[in-house]
Amino acid sequence: MFYPAPSLITNVYIDGFNLYYRSLKGTPFKWLDLAALCQKRLPRHQINRIRYFTARVVPRPSKPQTAQRQQVYLRALETIPNLSIHYGHYLSHPVRMPLANPPAAGPRFAEVIKTEEKGSDVNLATYLLLDAFRSDFEQAVIVSNDSDLCTPIDVVRSQFNLPVGIMCPAQNPSGALCGVATFVLRIRKGLLGVSQFPATVHDAKGTITKPATW
Repeated sequence: MFYPAPSLITNVYIDGFNLYYRSLKGTPFKWLDLAALCQKRLPRHQINRIRYFTARVVPRPSKPQTAQRQQVYLRALETIPNLSIHYGHYLSHPVRMPLANPPAAGPRFAEVIKTEEKGSDVNLATYLLLDAFRSDFEQAVIVSNDSDLCTPIDVVRSQFNLPVGIMCPAQNPSGALCGVATFVLRIRKGLLGVSQFPATVHDAKGTITKPATW
């Protein structure tokens, strides 16, 4: 595994769902400036483009503010000039699942609402390959720990002869990703802490304020 070569035109592809659940959930760092994160972790490179892949949250009765907070954050991200947002979707449906510790006498299954984020991994792979085909970068960096991305990474490296690195949001990087990536970098808590938006940012519509409960 190698450290990225210096001074390359770099595109960054961010799996928002993976980044959130691997690095941000339960932390005070959710107001994350993705441009600052990329520049601080790849200081010797020209960040040409940041593509952020996510889905709009469907609010639940128990968490009615979730979608509103996400919308505020997406608006803040849109102030980053070289960042684009690409949307998948959430799919919720009832699923009957076995209980982890069923009682000796009683039901052994429960019906739960399962929510899955759909489309982001496919969208990320598609844009990674498209940008490689268009010679839009000299190096790609993927922010994810999802091993489903191994094939598009391997294709870009083998067919286009371009380096593809991983900025891993998880404590333990996927062995499969490590096997196909040119290099793997960690995203540590200290980096998240110094890569935050200011409490207020501005766009053409006015002031965007960090949600108070984040």
